[in-house]
Amino acid sequence: QPWLAAGRASPRLVLGVVFVALLLDNVLLTVVVPIVPIFLYTTEYEGAKSSQPGPAGARGAPPFPSVLSCSDNSTVPIRASSIPPGPPNGSRSSSPGHPPSSQPGPPTRAPPAPGRGCLEGGEFLAQENTRLGLLFASKALVQLLANPWVGVLTNRIGYHIPMFLGFTIMFLSTVMFAFSGTYTLLLIARALQGVGSSFSSVAGLGLLASVYPDDSERGSAMGIALGGLALGVLIGAPFGSIMYEFVGKASPFLVLAFLALLDGALQLCILQPSRISPESTKATPVSTLLRDPYILVAAGALCFSNMGVAMLEPTLPIWMLQTMCSPQWQLGMAFLPASISYLIGTNLFGILANRMGWLCSMIGMAVVGISLLCVPLATNIYGLIGPNAGLGFAIGMVDSSMMPIMGYLVDLRHTSAYGTVYAIADVAFCTGFAVGPSTGGAMVRALGFPWLMVMVGVLNVAYAPLCWLLRSPPGTQE
Repeated sequence: QPWLAAGRASPRLVLGVVFVALLLDNVLLTVVVPIVPIFLYTTEYEGAKSSQPGPAGARGAPPFPSVLSCSDNSTVPIRASSIPPGPPNGSRSSSPGHPPSSQPGPPTRAPPAPGRGCLEGGEFLAQENTRLGLLFASKALVQLLANPWVGVLTNRIGYHIPMFLGFTIMFLSTVMFAFSGTYTLLLIARALQGVGSSFSSVAGLGLLASVYPDDSERGSAMGIALGGLALGVLIGAPFGSIMYEFVGKASPFLVLAFLALLDGALQLCILQPSRISPESTKATPVSTLLRDPYILVAAGALCFSNMGVAMLEPTLPIWMLQTMCSPQWQLGMAFLPASISYLIGTNLFGILANRMGWLCSMIGMAVVGISLLCVPLATNIYGLIGPNAGLGFAIGMVDSSMMPIMGYLVDLRHTSAYGTVYAIADVAFCTGFAVGPSTGGAMVRALGFPWLMVMVGVLNVAYAPLCWLLRSPPGTQE
């Protein structure tokens, strides 16, 4: 009891709870990025081919119900046709581990792409760009709609109950991901995750702003909390691709569900989610905050800088499959440099946000644009290391600078109630992750992946000078 009482009064333990909540949310956000493209290709394109009439189809049809099982390793049919080195590697590497599905495969799929060993079904992959974009964007779209309501709710009942609701919904979404075998169920699970993310992120950031009233301490705390976000992005995609390759589709989600239960137990001990504690200060209405030009500039920086990486999530893996003939494990590892550098950027620049956040954001947006312009120049996964590392570091600069600035602007120009302003910040973040994937897939089909990167890169470079307006914003009396 004394330990719990001391913990509930400790800002550091509150920071730890928010860190873990953001970590799990973003692991789930990115763990699906390398899994879903191959899973849909396996269950839909390969499944349709195996069910076609004919000798090969008749023999190939029986193994596929087991592929649709979530506990099975559904990478089996791909391995025969997606090994990058070429034909000699294809038939031998897949047959020892999975003889049933590799028997009908190699004879009929030996020449999918002359001399390259890439995935066949180019038209299916082009259409999958759009479907993947909608799937990835559904989480952000739902979160976008829920954020204003969650912001108002936190001002009325406090941050503790919404945080626990976010954990509960996140746990249900994770379990649903583990046992979903169709595109529709994956879409529902992704949308459900958006509701849980809205509760966790808005309540978590508002809680941090309230327990760290000092601007410099708040900047450091926000940087550490965003480090949880960065760490989740860091380990999500590689963890998902490796677990899916060697264990099965359900395995990464079941691990996350177990960790989510531990997070719920931690929240029960530290946050007392049964307690209603409304804000002591009457919050500024959302409509008033949305008319504040300085808050809009900060929100725009969050939106456009994150839109670039949001467009990469559904389009980069498919572009790698089409142009680099990458094996499955590389689809997740391609995002590793961005995640590592984002983790460094958020922790490094959170400390500087109070002094020169506007400059960090301006430089960060320019670097985001330049990095995106360099992505299409890569010819293999090693060529993606530099652009993706620069992209992650620059987005870390923008995020860790803008989050404390949002709280500072509310203190300076409005009333010190943080639920609504961090709802706006999360809306900006989600707008980037909603517009990016949903339009990115369609734009890749219309213009191609390189031109998409050029457009988003130029947009970020053009927006960067607006961050200068945040250099010395006037207070209410001014």
